[in-house]
Amino acid sequence: MIKFTIVTVTYNAEGVLRPTTDSVLMQSYAGVEHLIIDGASTDRTLQIAEEYRQKSADAACGHEIRIISERDKGIYDAMQKGLNLAQGDYICFLNAGDRLPNADTLLMIADKVDNERMPGVLYGDTDIVDGDGNYLFRRRLTPPDHLTWRSFRQGMVVCHQAFYARTDIARAIPYDQQFRYSADVDWCIKVMKACEEKNLELKNLHLTVANYLQEGQTTIHHRASLRERFRVMVRHYGWLSTIIMHVWFAIRQLFK
Repeated sequence: MIKFTIVTVTYNAEGVLRPTTDSVLMQSYAGVEHLIIDGASTDRTLQIAEEYRQKSADAACGHEIRIISERDKGIYDAMQKGLNLAQGDYICFLNAGDRLPNADTLLMIADKVDNERMPGVLYGDTDIVDGDGNYLFRRRLTPPDHLTWRSFRQGMVVCHQAFYARTDIARAIPYDQQFRYSADVDWCIKVMKACEEKNLELKNLHLTVANYLQEGQTTIHHRASLRERFRVMVRHYGWLSTIIMHVWFAIRQLFK
């Protein structure tokens, strides 16, 4: 049985945390480590997290829940802490407000993993939901059948919440915290590059594996995020390729 580490980053997240923890609690798959990395919240976030840990223990579902609460330097500092602590075979970041879609989501993912040669990355589709978990629409950028690190020239075609990286590879790649909103894009590309160097498969699960809350931090800080993503793309794909792709993005928007 493979083990999944789910990392949830929180700060004063009492209004959105419970749906996330409920979605993990309902998983029928036992091999789950859930790390809640909190930035010293001053609201009821920690109380909700502790209630969740007790519910998980009472349910005897086999999940391991760990809660760490301390001041941090931002979301990617907190995510790095989760990455350093992860003990599962695969790691995924499911932040407060985001959810696993169904009770058998992790079971279905695990069923697609060949334990003889475990893929470097497992990835799937993402649905956008509102604060009540109601389906709004399928994420516009959809995962390609054959993902490579070059695929992100088209944009972040796999949502971070739908990107399960092999922990032994992921832990060796720290988040670049000079980026406030797009370090996840940079990190995913680096993970995929490392997988290519090791000749490891990036496996399309052909499943919806994440429900993403529409108003996340990147959405709120949209312009700053776009500027950072441009810098990330230049880093990995060069100036010329990045400028050509952005001209294409602009033309495509005009004719939508």
